[in-house]
Amino acid sequence: MQIGIPTETVAGENRVAATPETVKKLISNGHDVVIERGAGIKSAYIDSAYESVGAKITENAYEGSEIILKVRAPVGDEIQKIKQGSAVVAMFDPFRNPELDAFAQQKISAFALELLPRTLSRAQNMDVLSSQANLAGYKSVLLAANAYQGLFPMLMTAAGTVKPAKVVIMGVGVAGLQAIATAKRLGAVVEATDLRPTAKEQVQSLGGKWLDVPMSEEEQQRAADAAKNGYGWMPGEQYIKDQAAIVDKAVSQADIVITTALLPGRNAPRLIKAETVKKMKPGSVILDMAVETGGNVEGSAVNETVVTENGVQILGIPNIPSTVATEASALYARNVFNFVSTLFNEDKQLNITLEDEIQKALLVSHDGELLLKRS
Repeated sequence: MQIGIPTETVAGENRVAATPETVKKLISNGHDVVIERGAGIKSAYIDSAYESVGAKITENAYEGSEIILKVRAPVGDEIQKIKQGSAVVAMFDPFRNPELDAFAQQKISAFALELLPRTLSRAQNMDVLSSQANLAGYKSVLLAANAYQGLFPMLMTAAGTVKPAKVVIMGVGVAGLQAIATAKRLGAVVEATDLRPTAKEQVQSLGGKWLDVPMSEEEQQRAADAAKNGYGWMPGEQYIKDQAAIVDKAVSQADIVITTALLPGRNAPRLIKAETVKKMKPGSVILDMAVETGGNVEGSAVNETVVTENGVQILGIPNIPSTVATEASALYARNVFNFVSTLFNEDKQLNITLEDEIQKALLVSHDGELLLKRS
């Protein structure tokens, strides 16, 4: 089959959906791969590198391709270029994407990688959210450190002692854990918080301090049951109030705050309000990793550094994985290859079936139908 890798068209997107490494594997599996000219240049994968493993460089990767691999889903006129009845594998932002109907009308089988059931062990090597969040957590600390006018580690100098930076990480998922580890390696004192009390041990194992919130026995049991069954814990009103007070105090005293909380299909939760920002020291830095989906921080803005009246910088940097595009593309491409490899039968032909639990979970359109149920 012919697999096409188009150039990404979303502004600021530097990643590419396939690297020479994964293209070589696809070709060795019997497929033809066409790369749109310059598709990988922003992530340091040049055309000649693809050609050296057997790919064909083209001006239009959509033409004749039965499978399209992208980082961001095709938009607008791109959708009309896709061959009817073919498949597209990409990150679709499915709960916000207003163009899903267009894919159904084209009878395109659209696989949204964000919908991967992460509890399945065989899906772990396909998990683009984890691979990209890991890099985002790392780079977010470097971006914040670059904006911060102080230093992360404690230094003993002849002119006096430099105190270590105090860093608060809000949200202890994949990105948050990597941010904790990175900040600790740079020498900062790190505190972290999350609505999941079960994250405490992970934070402490990385050398961070857990911002502890008192819990009743009933809340402890509810949280434990939720963790055991793989779904989120819904804290009570008093717990939320107590946590807000503890977080407000920690953030007010912090030099750097990084927020990582995202909710699938919904706006990001508001973690830091303007009144808390007003209590922070001049020169403090907040990096809002959720700025593209509404922001965790009141006052953050996409692609802007907002400086408050009391001298706090709020960094609204979108798509952080794209700032480390070479490595982000390498990991993303491997995730994509691992998933795409499950789509073929023994004859190397596309074999899309709703009987496969992973395919069923990822399909947002198929056979002219929009499958995704939006609440």
